[in-house]
Amino acid sequence: MQQQHHQIVQQTNDRRLYDITPAVTGWVRASGVREGLLTLYIQHTSASILINENYDSDVLVDMESFFSRLVPDGDPLFIHTAEGPDDMPAHVRSALTQTSISIPVLDGKVALGTWQGIFLYEHRRMSHTRKVLLHLIGE
Repeated sequence: MQQQHHQIVQQTNDRRLYDITPAVTGWVRASGVREGLLTLYIQHTSASILINENYDSDVLVDMESFFSRLVPDGDPLFIHTAEGPDDMPAHVRSALTQTSISIPVLDGKVALGTWQGIFLYEHRRMSHTRKVLLHLIGE
């Protein structure tokens, strides 16, 4: 049994979903691990990590439309506005999504479904440098 660690650094420039699938799958493929479990963890409270459809980009647009309606910027409900009108909505969005995911590794590949991709979901409007930690355990 072996363990490996890696970090993906993603520069964001607006609120949207960033496809990090190629960076993740490339690292797993190069790791040499044939069977195991991959965990991804994002080190932020205003961004998240998720699996979603990577075939039709309309899905990503619709996800953002839904969250914009569910948790609008500048909602008078929120008192935490220290970093602007999108700050507290970003924290709520993060709480409603995920900060970590685990995916099996089978035959040296991340076991994603046919139309699945791995996304970093930036919940803030301004640019950020986001870090996603990868931990792979297996043989």
